[in-house]
Amino acid sequence: MRKITISLIICTSLLQFSCGDGGQSEANLPEIPVYETKPEKVAIYQEFVGQIYGYKDIAIRARVEGFLEGIYFKEGSRLVKGAKLYTVESQPFEADVAAKMSRVAEARTMLAKAQSDLNRIRPLAEQNAVSQSDLDGAVAQYEASVASVEAAEANLRAARIQLSYTQIYSPISGIIGRTKAKVGDFVGREPNPVILNVVSRIDTVLVQFFITEAQYLVVARYLQTVEDSIKHERDKAQFKLILVDGSIYEHPGKLDFIDREVDPTTGAMLVQASFPNPDEILRPGQFAKIRARMAVLEHGIMIPQRCIKELQGRFSVFIINEENKVEMRAVKVGPKISNFWVIKEGLMTGEKVVYEGIQKVKEGGMVNPIIQDIKPTDQ
Repeated sequence: MRKITISLIICTSLLQFSCGDGGQSEANLPEIPVYETKPEKVAIYQEFVGQIYGYKDIAIRARVEGFLEGIYFKEGSRLVKGAKLYTVESQPFEADVAAKMSRVAEARTMLAKAQSDLNRIRPLAEQNAVSQSDLDGAVAQYEASVASVEAAEANLRAARIQLSYTQIYSPISGIIGRTKAKVGDFVGREPNPVILNVVSRIDTVLVQFFITEAQYLVVARYLQTVEDSIKHERDKAQFKLILVDGSIYEHPGKLDFIDREVDPTTGAMLVQASFPNPDEILRPGQFAKIRARMAVLEHGIMIPQRCIKELQGRFSVFIINEENKVEMRAVKVGPKISNFWVIKEGLMTGEKVVYEGIQKVKEGGMVNPIIQDIKPTDQ
């Protein structure tokens, strides 16, 4: 009797266990949010620290020596090309111009005399009234006088150019900075003349940054893959500017050039990008981060960062197989794209990755996957 009772209990338990494991209804399974992988065209970006320069930053120097006599602008103001900036004492140069003018007058007087002598001697030489040597001497004297006039006039032009350098004008339209010389300062002494000021054109700005040799190889290979459309690629927006307050500058930039060589002392290569600056918010000297497109994956797989577990530098995810069972999968990750992570190895298209409730699932458990539509946040 007792044996029969024990057998019935065992059979009942096995039947209940069988029904509970294999026959459990889907409605009783825990609902777990999952993300379904899909192939995407993924642009890989990397950030660099760069410095901003004006489209043109023109240093203003005195081209002649002398004491500064006048300043004719407001520091930090906008200027038009040709605006008067400084004056240097002009009296020594005016005196030099006057002396050169006197020499020109003297040379012209000598030329007039030589012309008169030649005009008188030439007819006499034709009648053999004077010797041929007298005619040759008159011709030589006339030609020497012509050369003297040309030399005196050239010296006068040079003196006037030196005098014009005492008036300093803006070479471009732009914003001028703080003056580095005051009225009464002696300026223009060689070999290191004082930089009086800098005028910058900033309707477009240049941002320079450095990449490593390895990063350059990544960029170079990427450009080779788009060789047929390289012009189109370069014309497209390739750079974003992240300002010091963390905001993203609204105007995208484009590549200007990559320098011709790697600096052997640092192993870095200079890259320059240009950004439109219509509101003139950006100023020379600012630092900012450059977000640069380094490559494009045509069929990349990305998953949200919160799907990934990291332990001692190893990364893994939980996936839900076709039987709705939980499996743990090791993955290799690539760069981060916004709130997503690029997966290099370990996942294929169409797999369901646990998105929320990672702490609630365990390998081999049964769940009811609920696919979530998750989009990357704006970069």
